[in-house]
Amino acid sequence: MSQSCAICGKSSMAGQHIRHRHSGQWKFRAPRTKRLFRPNLQQVRLPSNGEMKKAMVCTKCMKAGKVLTAA
Repeated sequence: MSQSCAICGKSSMAGQHIRHRHSGQWKFRAPRTKRLFRPNLQQVRLPSNGEMKKAMVCTKCMKAGKVLTAA
């Protein structure tokens, strides 16, 4: 399964984790490390051409009512 939403296409975004230390020299005070912001994806069964298929959908699409899940 892919790491992107089947409805809106939301996927992982790269960013930085900034650690806020309050001691030491300034160049060591706020080190940055790379990280990934991942969407909250859930596996749901969606109707597609008369049959049920599994897809990864983000929870924002589920809350917005863009997804008709199987009952």
